[in-house]
Amino acid sequence: MKRDRGSGRSERDEQFHDFVADRRGHLLHTARLLTAGDGHLAEDLVQTALTKLYVSWTAYRRAANPDGYVRRVLVNALITERRRAWWRFERPSERLPERAAADTPDGTDPELAQALGALPPRMRAAVVFRFFYELDVAETAEALGCSTGTVKSQTARALDKLRAALERPTAPRSTSAQPTTLHQQELTR
Repeated sequence: MKRDRGSGRSERDEQFHDFVADRRGHLLHTARLLTAGDGHLAEDLVQTALTKLYVSWTAYRRAANPDGYVRRVLVNALITERRRAWWRFERPSERLPERAAADTPDGTDPELAQALGALPPRMRAAVVFRFFYELDVAETAEALGCSTGTVKSQTARALDKLRAALERPTAPRSTSAQPTTLHQQELTR
């Protein structure tokens, strides 16, 4: 392998460095969508994916669809992360911690991000790749490492769950808003 004499890095290192400099922002955006806006988990996923990508850099360079290869590495990192023991022992809570507005993916409605977060990782990835990145079924199947039929069924079930989550009536935010609403309704009669 050639070495760049000026920096002491190999040609592979230079290529990887250029890749990271060019694509890190895009990878982070994808990871934020895959994690439904969890910025910290997204950073961890990108770091894990880049580490795996560096190790298998030759395979990435030989891949027929390098973008699909990277998406698959990200999804696999997400699924591996969810299988870790601490996820199994984490208890869901009715009260969510307050999150900064910056924790939602860029341009994504916070309510949609929360509904996406309730989906299992593969289902969420199918929706993200099909509707946020507008990949076709075959490209999504390649990214997820599954059949096109699985993508179709995962997407259909995910959309059903998202519709159900987004159509739920929201609770009134405060009790003081209700009399105002009723008062306004009486005034309009």
